[in-house]
Amino acid sequence: MKKEILIATHNQHKKEEIQQILGDRFKVTSLTDYDLHEEIVEDGSTFHENALIKAKYCFEKTGKPSLGDDSGLVVDALDGRPGIYSARYAGNHDFAKNMAKVLEELEGEENRKAYFVTVMCLVDDSGVNYFEGRVYGNLTREILGEKGFGYDPVFIPNDHDITFAEMAAEEKNKISHRKQAIEKFLEFMEK
Repeated sequence: MKKEILIATHNQHKKEEIQQILGDRFKVTSLTDYDLHEEIVEDGSTFHENALIKAKYCFEKTGKPSLGDDSGLVVDALDGRPGIYSARYAGNHDFAKNMAKVLEELEGEENRKAYFVTVMCLVDDSGVNYFEGRVYGNLTREILGEKGFGYDPVFIPNDHDITFAEMAAEEKNKISHRKQAIEKFLEFMEK
């Protein structure tokens, strides 16, 4: 029987991406699958704190091993912004506006260095464990590509010449920050 992992999200894209990366070793469920719709207040000041808040909420509500994650875009020239505020940088989860705001703030800026980070927190009967992944790259000057979600259309990972949004899901999932964090999670689970 597959081990269930409850992902602290309603984001179907994120659930599917994690399921693709985990493959058939785990059954990935989400908040929606448990009809948990109250808002989880992410009032932490770091990616680690927000990931823990989400994982703890899920575990306390269901008793299932729960994986909370907090991800974001960290931009050198913006002193680390949007950071933990990535999803609501220009409003409430409107990534077209978020990307436009970042590109506007970078107008005329030569330093386009940025990285995506994912911090995952597993809360289960054994306690709390963290897994982090990062992918470094540069931001474009315009939106490129239709795939992916979030800031994917403005981020070109190092050693590539296309944005995450121009890559096939399989290609992105081989190198993404989420993939790196999940690989560390899998190593931990196999011990």
